[in-house]
Amino acid sequence: MTGKDKAVTPPHLRASDDEREAVVERLRDAAAEGRIDLDELDTRLEQALTAKTHAELAVVTADLPGRNLPEPQTPLVLKGGMSGASRGPGRWEVPGRVIAHGGMGGVKLDFSRVECRLTEVTVEAYGETSGVTIVIPDSWAADTSGMDPGMGGLKDTTTPARLPGTPLIRLTGSGGMGGVILRHPNHREQRKLQSNPTRD
Repeated sequence: MTGKDKAVTPPHLRASDDEREAVVERLRDAAAEGRIDLDELDTRLEQALTAKTHAELAVVTADLPGRNLPEPQTPLVLKGGMSGASRGPGRWEVPGRVIAHGGMGGVKLDFSRVECRLTEVTVEAYGETSGVTIVIPDSWAADTSGMDPGMGGLKDTTTPARLPGTPLIRLTGSGGMGGVILRHPNHREQRKLQSNPTRD
């Protein structure tokens, strides 16, 4: 793959905790190598820990050698197509970014049984014709401010309460014709969770 072929991470993309930590480690290495002094290290560490985007992180290490950020993880892409698509309710590995296209058959994303160590997961949901349904545990919360409801709308019945150490679902995309539903497990799903909490 040539430099021209390699995908470039958009500078406005939100930075993750892992990416901030990678920059913090690079700064500490730079101080140990004598490239920056301790006062400058403190200033840069504060900038790295409060950085919101890749662009803000890149500024902190722009004059240091080596790769500044880890390669972004490949997103999970689900396409409803004609017959629909789903992920869950069993255990599955959650990446930092999920893209769901409702298509003609619809998509369901069920996070109710996953163990996710990420502090934030971005879900791009495009309702298209048949919509997208997203189920998150009662202890998780979501930010839907970046979502365009479209003609189908956004139905969010989740609660804002979020337990420490659980992910925030950052919902973006468009409702399209089919709309997007964001909810906690319903009564039937709750009963299944209680009767078989370790189901794969």
